[in-house]
Amino acid sequence: MNIVCIGGGPAGLYFSLLMKQQNPAHRITVVERNRPYDTFGWGVVFSDQTLGNLMNADAETARAILQSFNHWDDIDIHFKGAKVSSGGHGFCGIGRKRLLNILQQRCEELGVELVFETDVADDQQLAAKYGADLVIASDGLNSRIRSRYAATYAPQIEARQCRFVWLGTKKKFDAFTFAFKQTEHGWFQAHIYQYDGDTSTFIVEAPETVWRAAGLEEMSQEQSIAFCEQLFAEQLDGHALLSNAAHLRGSSVWIKFPRIVCEQWVHWNGATPVVLMGDAAHSAHYSIGSGTKLALEDAIELARCFGAHEETAAALAAYQSLRAVEVLKIQSAARNSMEWFENVQRYSAMEAPQFAYSMLTRSQRLSHENLRLRDAAYVAGFESWFAARAFAQAGVAPPANLAVPPMFTPFKVRGLTLKNRVLVSPMAQYSAVDGVVGDYHLAHLGARALGGAALVFAEMTCVSAEARITPACPGMYTPAHTAAWQRIVDFVHASSDAKIALQLGHAGAKGSTRAMWDGIDQPLEQGNWPLCSASPQQYLTGVSQTAREMGEADMAQVQADFVRATLAGDEAGFDWLELHCAHGYLLSSFISPLTNRRGDDYGGSLENRCRFPLRVFAAMRAAWPQHKPMSVRISAHDWVEGGITPDDAVAIARLFKAAGADLIDCSSGQVSKREKPVYGRMFQTPFADRVRNEADIATIAVGSIFEADHANGIIAAGRADLCAVGRPHLANPAWTLAEAARIGYHAVAWPKQYQPGKQQLERNLERERQLAAASGGLSPQQVAAKLLEG
Repeated sequence: MNIVCIGGGPAGLYFSLLMKQQNPAHRITVVERNRPYDTFGWGVVFSDQTLGNLMNADAETARAILQSFNHWDDIDIHFKGAKVSSGGHGFCGIGRKRLLNILQQRCEELGVELVFETDVADDQQLAAKYGADLVIASDGLNSRIRSRYAATYAPQIEARQCRFVWLGTKKKFDAFTFAFKQTEHGWFQAHIYQYDGDTSTFIVEAPETVWRAAGLEEMSQEQSIAFCEQLFAEQLDGHALLSNAAHLRGSSVWIKFPRIVCEQWVHWNGATPVVLMGDAAHSAHYSIGSGTKLALEDAIELARCFGAHEETAAALAAYQSLRAVEVLKIQSAARNSMEWFENVQRYSAMEAPQFAYSMLTRSQRLSHENLRLRDAAYVAGFESWFAARAFAQAGVAPPANLAVPPMFTPFKVRGLTLKNRVLVSPMAQYSAVDGVVGDYHLAHLGARALGGAALVFAEMTCVSAEARITPACPGMYTPAHTAAWQRIVDFVHASSDAKIALQLGHAGAKGSTRAMWDGIDQPLEQGNWPLCSASPQQYLTGVSQTAREMGEADMAQVQADFVRATLAGDEAGFDWLELHCAHGYLLSSFISPLTNRRGDDYGGSLENRCRFPLRVFAAMRAAWPQHKPMSVRISAHDWVEGGITPDDAVAIARLFKAAGADLIDCSSGQVSKREKPVYGRMFQTPFADRVRNEADIATIAVGSIFEADHANGIIAAGRADLCAVGRPHLANPAWTLAEAARIGYHAVAWPKQYQPGKQQLERNLERERQLAAASGGLSPQQVAAKLLEG
């Protein structure tokens, strides 16, 4: 093949040497606009895993790179005068110039032709000159080739919120260092790492609003460097900051990071493909140090695909298919990391240990147990700190051993103390008869109360017959309903140390439908009841009933229904009450602009749209005992353009907090069938994170939380205060206990108020006697010891 690479950065050079090594008969030319060995920037970072990939691809190049690396394991985080260190991370730094030198030299050894100081104005002309069978566009973030064929590549380019400057220093750092400094204008942060024997990269960034407020827009390059030197004087210890961007003037040295995603990576000019690689195809934020990693791994995969496929088209299809998935993973993690650094102010109220933990786990690639594998001492110390604080806040005497995983620490709200941070989500069962719950619900909720969770939510319980989703939904609007629920509540209290919560709701326009297994959201074949909503609507266009717009009389009746159900919930003995204002049900229909098109005081602005839900909440809060908690479930994102956004969710949470809510249960979606949610593990946790740390109210995280590792990370990082786990508890009522066993956590001897009732204790003692008899007289402790030994 005749191959031309436009751009002599890591992607083009590494692909060229790999292809030349694969087949010396290839004619490969790399065309670079800069002079030989010129580069801008300071150092780049690789993980130990990336080094392994390089060794497998070309051992000789990898060895040369390894000999030039500065390796470290620790991360140091400086925040509010404290330093938090975590080890075992395995990073390597190398100067960008040194890396290019190695790749250039290796290309020359293998016979790749390097052409410098040539600016490519026309790729087609260049391809014709060299008779190219393949053109590689590795011409960087500002790729001309990507712009020329934008109709094919379909790039999405988003300039992010922070300004940053890429500097260096002769101060040597023995750990990857992050420093955070608060100014009168806001927060600045520095990303610092040593990459050779005497030089470190020193990136300074701040949100653009902070950057402008500090006057940096008007400063010369020299003035802005002096500003950074003064700001981070503690870390620099008398050393100067250096710039290698003399060609830039004034504030232009401060740039915004462009997030780049392309739908396609291959464009065909007749029979000649033009293939994007590296930054031309995608970008990953420098806070996870993966830009160069992605470029080199693009090169490895494309070379491998050409080796595995005889046809060029097949090789390129495989390349894009395989790399797109891997790049998406990195970009997703990079986006999480980038957004964390853009919003340092959000986490600035945290104490240093939790702030550092939040930063370490910001990308969601690094979990609680992964941190433990890297640095067990750090995690043990953090768990002890977190547990001591949690037990103190709950007003509970701590156990002798404070190494308690975060999800198993207590949580107090009003007069209620939960034994841990795990909740069983409310999950519709469609098994009530005329709104009355029975033995099925006793078994369903009772089993989960015995399974180790701190709080079990009953499914959404409807405040009137017309408020039901289906005829099989439970209610709380007759004395029979109250009595049936009291039977279940009494069982939970007598047989476990779990608490039980009542969630009250009204289906609104989503009511009068069949049970999900008979046709989810489909109207009843007969016996339909009239529906109401904030505005006239059909949930399923052309299928559902049309709900009428509520008038004042309707609102007064619904409010009275919620209050009556609240009083009945207290009579039944529930410990906790939640108001359902999510998922397109009645109160949600007022909040979302997708379903509220009213022109009166209950429509228009967000404050007006929340007026009726807040009115209902206030009436319920007044009727609900003051020592019992109350939460509100909201849809924090409608996943539809023009609908509720996470910004709105923070504002909604503030309104409910002012009305007396104790927690916000952060769900999303199900308001419109036009929704396009982005699923993934813990996909709704960022909503709980924002609400908790911006609205300053406790939150419940929900959605694809299915491992103790998830729950521990969420709670430890302060992304939520409680985790509601649904489907895993459906599959295994004792999910909480099973996860405790899986991570090797053995419950502490809880204080007296956590102990189960007398009958349960007697049953436990009898069970121990039975175990002892069956075990040849061994004590329960001896049996447990033998089980642990395997």
